[in-house]
Amino acid sequence: MTTNNYIAGSMIVFFWIIICIVSVAFGLWTYRVDRQRSTPFPWLTATLRTITVFLTAALLIAPLLHLNKQNTIKPIVLFLQDNSQSIANTLNKDTTQYRTQAEQLLSKLSRDYQIVRWGFGADIHHDTLFQYKQPATDISQALEQAVSVYGQQNLGAIILATDGRFNQGNNPLSINFPYQGSIYTVALGDSSIQKDLRIAKVYANKTVTLNNQFEIRADIIADRCNGYNANATLTDKTNNQSTTASIQIPSDRYDRTISFTTTASTPGIHHYVISLPAAQDEKNTTNNTADIFVEVINEKKEILLLTHAPHPDVNAIREALNGLDEYNLIVETADKVPKSISNFDAIILHGLPSSLFPLNTISLQKKPLWLILTGNNNIPQTAQLVQNVTLQVNPQNLQNQFPIYNTTFSDFNMPANINAVADKLPPLAVPSGIIKPAPNSLILFSTKGNANLPLWMLQSGTVPSAILSGEGIWRWRMAEYRFFNTHSTIDQAIRQTISFLVARKQDKPFHVEPSKYVWSDAEPITVSGYLLNANNEQINTPEVNFSLTDASKKNQKFSMDRNGNAYKLNLGLRASGEYHYEATVHHEGKTWTSSGSFVVQSVPIEQMETGVDYPLLYTLAHQYSGSFFTDKNIASVYDSIHTNPAIKPLIQTQSETEPLINWKWYFLILLITASAEWLLRKYWLAQ
Repeated sequence: MTTNNYIAGSMIVFFWIIICIVSVAFGLWTYRVDRQRSTPFPWLTATLRTITVFLTAALLIAPLLHLNKQNTIKPIVLFLQDNSQSIANTLNKDTTQYRTQAEQLLSKLSRDYQIVRWGFGADIHHDTLFQYKQPATDISQALEQAVSVYGQQNLGAIILATDGRFNQGNNPLSINFPYQGSIYTVALGDSSIQKDLRIAKVYANKTVTLNNQFEIRADIIADRCNGYNANATLTDKTNNQSTTASIQIPSDRYDRTISFTTTASTPGIHHYVISLPAAQDEKNTTNNTADIFVEVINEKKEILLLTHAPHPDVNAIREALNGLDEYNLIVETADKVPKSISNFDAIILHGLPSSLFPLNTISLQKKPLWLILTGNNNIPQTAQLVQNVTLQVNPQNLQNQFPIYNTTFSDFNMPANINAVADKLPPLAVPSGIIKPAPNSLILFSTKGNANLPLWMLQSGTVPSAILSGEGIWRWRMAEYRFFNTHSTIDQAIRQTISFLVARKQDKPFHVEPSKYVWSDAEPITVSGYLLNANNEQINTPEVNFSLTDASKKNQKFSMDRNGNAYKLNLGLRASGEYHYEATVHHEGKTWTSSGSFVVQSVPIEQMETGVDYPLLYTLAHQYSGSFFTDKNIASVYDSIHTNPAIKPLIQTQSETEPLINWKWYFLILLITASAEWLLRKYWLAQ
């Protein structure tokens, strides 16, 4: 307590003592006077006078009263109900029974807790919790929003009722939610595994070169399909060609990757379909097919490799591209830079720009670039060549950094043994410091033990780029050959990086394409495009006509909308089937066209996986001090929450200041005491 507060408190106590003394003094004086007048009950009038004087004096010293009020806030129990389509199939005929049990649980909990009801699927909603019509399931998003909205309040428990099968968002077990309460999971459905054969994921390069062989892979997962023996088929619907791969399943649980090798025989967009014959008595066959689109290009790309000085890395890149007809590699040192670089589709800079050879950064910014950092780089000039990437490195201080392959990288395919090869690779000589990737960067290799220094990354965009943070990939090729008797994995990384650069180059004056080639019938389809003028700048002054043809040859006409300096068109929801489009624009006396196709599937992603994921729900509950239940014993959730000592009401004490003059009953007492004394004295004196 401060000195001022102490003095103020002492003064208030002093005044209260004075008021009490004055009130009693008035009472005693009244008592003596009334006794001299022979008043029948002098003590009564003296008491009334004491109370009246005290109440009146209190108005002068205590105009404000400080009151403490306590509010009891019930703990919040948030009920998260999975409202996706898979729940209806999982519960089958028990949906009514489950809903009744859930409502009874919530009604019982509402006596002691504040109940919040949320439904979730692809998004969050607050009504019709038991309709099961959501087209997808995102468990992590539901939990994140729950913690975000109620985490700072008295959120005691989250009841998560779901089958645990998520097909959007992150794995909830991989996220550390900032939540100190308990999560109670209710597993909906039967835990028995149904017979199911499915294509989990497909892998294919987005672009390949004409007449080259390439690989398409697919992850096959099977449950209770022991003895299955059939051929998976890859069909090129564009050329009506097919190839097969044998599948033999020797156990009830099967998880393998199959591979198809095919040839890019004609240019354009090729539509491939992988299909699996259904297993005997398999009920869910909607996940037995998958669509892939690959663009086959018929162009020889001119690649310029500029190096600060002769280096073994240069020869490694030359050897990796050796024998590929689609690339023409020109290698020059920095003192022999060609007068014009306009004819090159991509440029590789090894140790450039440097202080000795600064180069023309303005002209290079318009070209797809692969920067390989060495001890010769001039970092401020190098940083001008990449958009939204922060380079804070010291090329004078080189450090050995070992690579780690990024298993989530999926922009192009790498050989299946990439992890085994990466474990054997020697370090690169990398400048010390920090490299902050752009939001659209793709990390192929990261640095072991240094999260702030990606080793090999690619950046998509209008002008794509790639950065290799150190020198020494020639050692990688030698190490791979030493341990695996081949250079194929490192060569593939080099080739795919160059393909990434040249495939995304806007060398077509007019181009229109969908944002993806395989769509669900529950999502709106969007296409975008660009038109380049003579200066290679995007414009959208001319009108673009868009024609869409479905499988029944029905044709629809549209006009594309202008979006910034490009074009965009929302085609809305479409029925399942294959669609072909053609866009046309007239500019400066010429007519340009761009055509392609895409597929709309009616396969709900909710049917891609079946059954209940008990391990996920059990682990999630115990990570957050909760318990695991099945839909059959959902009523037991009440006992578990009710006996949890951490879930308790929150008592808030609120201090309020109220003027004494606002208390009407106070003045009523003052009026009664004063009036009673006056009336009694009048009555007795009149006798």
